Amino acid sequence: MDILFTALGNLVTPMALLTLLLGTLAGMAIGSLPGLSSTMGVALCIPITFSMPPDLALILLGAVYVSSVYGGSITAILLRTPGTDASIATALDGYPLAMAGRGGEAIGMATLASLFGGLFSVIVLITIAPPLSTVALAFGPQEYTVLAIFGLVTIVGVASDQPIKGVLSAAIGLILASVGLDAFTGAQRFTFGQRELFDGVPLLPVLIGLFSVSQAFNLCVPKSAGVLSSKRPQLQGRNLPLWSDMKRCLRTLLRSSVIGSVVGILPGAGTSIASFISYNEARRHSNTPEKFGKGELEGVAASESANNAVTGGTLIPTLTLGIPGNAVTAVFIGGLTIHGLIPGPSLFTQHAETTYTLILSLLLANILFAILGLWLCRYLVIVTKVPGAVLGPMILVFSVIGTYALRNEIFDVWLVIAFGVVGYFMERWRYPAAPLVIALILGPILEVNFRRSMQISHWDLTTFFTRPLSLTLCVLVVLALAYPLWNQWRRRNAQQ
Repeated sequence: MDILFTALGNLVTPMALLTLLLGTLAGMAIGSLPGLSSTMGVALCIPITFSMPPDLALILLGAVYVSSVYGGSITAILLRTPGTDASIATALDGYPLAMAGRGGEAIGMATLASLFGGLFSVIVLITIAPPLSTVALAFGPQEYTVLAIFGLVTIVGVASDQPIKGVLSAAIGLILASVGLDAFTGAQRFTFGQRELFDGVPLLPVLIGLFSVSQAFNLCVPKSAGVLSSKRPQLQGRNLPLWSDMKRCLRTLLRSSVIGSVVGILPGAGTSIASFISYNEARRHSNTPEKFGKGELEGVAASESANNAVTGGTLIPTLTLGIPGNAVTAVFIGGLTIHGLIPGPSLFTQHAETTYTLILSLLLANILFAILGLWLCRYLVIVTKVPGAVLGPMILVFSVIGTYALRNEIFDVWLVIAFGVVGYFMERWRYPAAPLVIALILGPILEVNFRRSMQISHWDLTTFFTRPLSLTLCVLVVLALAYPLWNQWRRRNAQQ
């Protein structure tokens, strides 16, 4: 308790609060711009922290991290342009809500859900970090293989209205995931001699192309030639969801926060996996699953509470074991070591004051971005009033700049434009883009861990059923596949 009070005293100084405010604003801006991911935001801020005291440096990096994950939801809802891959699932219901004139409610729900998930994960980080971090160490290739399959099962939920088109979209994603150098043999696969593809098809250009550039093309199409709806998103009426909606979503918020925290602990899993798993679970447990993807506040709540809960979860193995939970925390470790802080038990003994200053700052950063998000919501209506002929090129310019900034490769610019054209026609022909992105993210995880499992077990498939954790995940996959069929059978019997 003495250390906590000392850390709190460090946090409420004018310089610490100013650093927290600037970090939160910077994170929200970075998260909302296509191409500027949380990883890039934290990496860009590390040079700024060279001359700062360790506690202020960690406050800045932590604020940028948590607020950037939330920032992606704003443009995902208003423009169907996810700022980061964590907000792809948010766009599935957030944008239809904005098109229906409920953009304020959608942003309000996203803000409150992000606050709930973020605070939940920080509390988990404070209370049960060491025990939970050992769970991550128990995960081997078998568990990661089944976890990737469990993530692919979410495609059933995302593309429930058009399952065949959803499966075809996912198949394209899996094919794209096989591009690059074979992780085991080093052989080139489908690279066509392009060195830019040796590491595989980069995720962010695909994401920006399918969701951002395609939307820019849509906005630029004249109404007379518009094959897609020329209707614009609106921010009207309430800026907060009704209390009845909040009560209805409470179980979803809690469930998704737990999923996000657990997934965050697993190295390499990431925010996108957590948000899609939570979205699918919310849909499975909903009394009106048919509304998902058409404008359901519960879908926004599931996605945003999960991806923000990941932030605290990823810091558990990072701080206690020195194992980065994702790319952001890998960069975060660099920020720690620059200031002479070595991840591990010493952070909670020798440097406990600085560590708990960071943890408490995450609590305040979550509260601060929620306040700023709700306050700025009323001014975001300006975005929806910009003519499509102006807004479309602006989105395109930001998308191109953000894409080029990733690797300084002009190849990525051509890639993002190509996927923008693909995304435009996919929407025109009603092929969902989300399954393609899910498969592209999970494909490499599934392949590498499956082949590793087979090498360890000498190609014995029963290895997935002989390990307790792997067997538990297999049961969850079966239940996730069986639940929609059982629910459909139950409803048919109820109608007869």
